[in-house]
Amino acid sequence: MQVTLRVQRFNPEHDTDPHFESYTIDADAMDRILDCLHQVKWYRDSSLALRRSCAHGICGSDAMVINGVNALACKVLVKDVKQPITVEPIRGLPLTKDLVVDMDPFFSGYLAVKPWLIADDAEPEPERERIQSAAERERFDDTTKCILCAACTTSCPIFWSDQEYVGPAAIVGAHRFIFDSRDAGGRERIEILSGKNGAFKCRTAFNCTAACPRGIEVTKAIQEVKQAALFGSF
Repeated sequence: MQVTLRVQRFNPEHDTDPHFESYTIDADAMDRILDCLHQVKWYRDSSLALRRSCAHGICGSDAMVINGVNALACKVLVKDVKQPITVEPIRGLPLTKDLVVDMDPFFSGYLAVKPWLIADDAEPEPERERIQSAAERERFDDTTKCILCAACTTSCPIFWSDQEYVGPAAIVGAHRFIFDSRDAGGRERIEILSGKNGAFKCRTAFNCTAACPRGIEVTKAIQEVKQAALFGSF
């Protein structure tokens, strides 16, 4: 079958504004949008810039806006989207070239919540691993699935207008450790997320939950962090 792609193009060396270019290619209904973009780049226009790595929905590098919806290009099939298929870069981050954006603001928000295990210095270092029960592990299981694709954060209308907001992915990253029984940094993260750029900027639009390619209940995680901040329930 023939597939028509409308791809946003922008080269800062000679373009003042982004524009769309159309490409008609041969594709199978079970091809992914990433396969179609590869056809354009490899056989039609090698100057097309896009990010991809594993191409199997694990690395999160090929998050894009496909027909107006945030998604991973390696997971969306041709048969599941209407033509012409419009492909744009994720929103709310500085545009670098074509489908590539500057991820620094996204990772700045993520790192601000200290998304790593903070051990209790008062406890002796374990000889092997820090033990927790299956129930304790299950408490934060959902938020361990994040692959840092930025699909949730760049679907958030608050983030679009205010990049000082740490964003949904950062709060998901904080949730994963706040509710980890082995971690001692929960109060520190709660204090960060209680600030003006933290969790209480969320307006519960549910865009983030709908955009997550891993099926994480992002909005629920944000509400649980808010409750922890208000009631100390962690």
